[in-house]
Amino acid sequence: MLNYLRKHICTKNIILAGLIFFLIVFRISIPKDRDEIQNRFEDIEEDGLNFLITNDLSNFKESKVIEKQAMEFLRQWNLAGMTMSVVKNGKLVYAQGFGYSDVEAKQPVTPGQLFRVASISKLINAVAILKLVEDKLITLDSKVFGPKAIIKDSIFHSVKDPRIYNITVRHLLAHAGGWSLRYGDMAFNSLLVLELNGEKGSATIDSYSRFVASRRLHFDPGTRSSYSNMGYMFLTKVIESVSGQNYEKYVRNEVLKPIGITDMHIGRSYLSGRRFNEVKYYESDDNQLVSCFDGSGRMVPKAYGGNPIELLGPAGGWIASSVELAKLLVMIDGFKNVPDMFKGNLIDQMVENKLFKGPLGWKTVKDNGDWIRTGSMAGTSAIMKRQSNGFSWVVIINSSSWKGPKLPYYVNYMMGKIEHSVKSWPKHDLFKYKPKD
Repeated sequence: MLNYLRKHICTKNIILAGLIFFLIVFRISIPKDRDEIQNRFEDIEEDGLNFLITNDLSNFKESKVIEKQAMEFLRQWNLAGMTMSVVKNGKLVYAQGFGYSDVEAKQPVTPGQLFRVASISKLINAVAILKLVEDKLITLDSKVFGPKAIIKDSIFHSVKDPRIYNITVRHLLAHAGGWSLRYGDMAFNSLLVLELNGEKGSATIDSYSRFVASRRLHFDPGTRSSYSNMGYMFLTKVIESVSGQNYEKYVRNEVLKPIGITDMHIGRSYLSGRRFNEVKYYESDDNQLVSCFDGSGRMVPKAYGGNPIELLGPAGGWIASSVELAKLLVMIDGFKNVPDMFKGNLIDQMVENKLFKGPLGWKTVKDNGDWIRTGSMAGTSAIMKRQSNGFSWVVIINSSSWKGPKLPYYVNYMMGKIEHSVKSWPKHDLFKYKPKD
């Protein structure tokens, strides 16, 4: 009897301890903010590409060749994880994850996981703008700022430099709006924008509106090109003003979902806002803590609080899988294998590369017909490439390297080796994959 009591008292204590542990962990791990909880789990469509495609679907005779190259690349640059999708003649023939999405938990990367895509966001945004153009709600030459323009905010009723009234939608997309990097990239220096405005707290798009309205442009709009994240940020207001909808909801519901892309989102700045199927981000070992963008003065990792991801939005705020980015790519690649989402004229304008009219969204358009979009920020490096031979691909990494924004060029070299090493790709099209009942 004594043994019986001892046994059951012990069991009771174990259960009680377990319950206490569960409550503590549950309380800590679940965000208290209702919006954060909703962000992690909203709009889950389990029949979407991200929830159907698994690593094992890309096992084929020569897949070990790819795995060897990818794992060597991760080791060489001390990176946590990578996702890769390959398209051949409009078909998704390969989608695979390598390394870890969460190093601490030893969770492997899967094809459908979400990554910050940094400046690839610009391509997503350009597509959204062209949807408004296709629907005849604006033109690429519509004026952006001022009482008679798209953004009619009172902030722009009186401006330091009247040339701001000449800025068009095309100018913002083509980095030809009139702002240079003479004083740094202000999109990634929101605390300085606040200081110069005499404001405190966290910057908003209105903070940036006040900033540009009270300063002179660096050149006449449309006369040259200078990379401008800040210019792209104003496209949030363009889309919201024209569509009458929240920026993210418009892009997701009116642009992406109709072409079968259901799991792209604007990311969140803090680890607590990470979506349930999103990777974690890792910086190089020598990275220092930085001041949080919220103006609190607290020191944070640059990947989690150094930049206002939500505010960056069209310039660098989207999260996506390599699979769904590959899906977007085939809808705007100009090839006939899969009908593009826009008529030829709009696709042509996206890759216009003369007289500062473009490219729009793409970073580089080569004379040989290759189109490239790269993206890089703390904890993220991404590149997508449309090649003229019908072989296209997307690679995203959840780590920073000391190579910084140059890392995508080494990815391009790796993918070139893979392309020439694999003699026979699978015939299937994973875009059309349906699991067997």
